[in-house]
Amino acid sequence: MEVVLHRTYFKQGTNGALFINGAFFGFSIELPWLNNARGTSCIPEGEYLLLPRYSTRFKHHLLVSEVKDRRLILIHAANDAQRDLRGCIAPVTVLSGIGKGYDSRPLLNRFVALCYQRFEQDLPVHLKITSTPLITY
Repeated sequence: MEVVLHRTYFKQGTNGALFINGAFFGFSIELPWLNNARGTSCIPEGEYLLLPRYSTRFKHHLLVSEVKDRRLILIHAANDAQRDLRGCIAPVTVLSGIGKGYDSRPLLNRFVALCYQRFEQDLPVHLKITSTPLITY
């Protein structure tokens, strides 16, 4: 299963669109790009392997593995990147602003369920993070 996160960067945060095997799945919110600074920046564009993870705080969620110079980058529920994220990625059903959205938990639950089905079959889940350069006229 390939998950593509297509980002748009803003000074206040990063918004994205999530695609699974080429089909639109939902949106995402993240912190702004600040040169991969721990706790204050989204992670670099690239390709990553997703792994299952459980904690008492987030319950079932996902770990983005092997992020250069970072650790514990998670995909978990959040509705405000500045308030709720420290470099992680949050899926949201609706974008409500830059780095903000609604109904994160239902979309995360659907996403985790799809990924866990793959994990149970010992199949990988890949995340590819990309962006499009802004075009100005």
